[in-house]
Amino acid sequence: MAQSSARKPTNLTINAALVRSAKELGINISQAAEDGIRSAVSKTMADQWKQENQAALESSNDFVDRHGLPLARNRLF
Repeated sequence: MAQSSARKPTNLTINAALVRSAKELGINISQAAEDGIRSAVSKTMADQWKQENQAALESSNDFVDRHGLPLARNRLF
């Protein structure tokens, strides 16, 4: 996912003790929130892709289980 420099002001409600600890540790709260959201978006997109392609993945795995890897005889290891 490409990182854009465009920013959108957003209001977040975050646990006060967590914010206080982050500030004490010198953590950039906006950047940390952005990193966390980016990670959550990436994970959710990957999970959705796996779900949408589950039938194809299972079909491929079944083929390999039944027939082995298509080019296994050419492997040098």
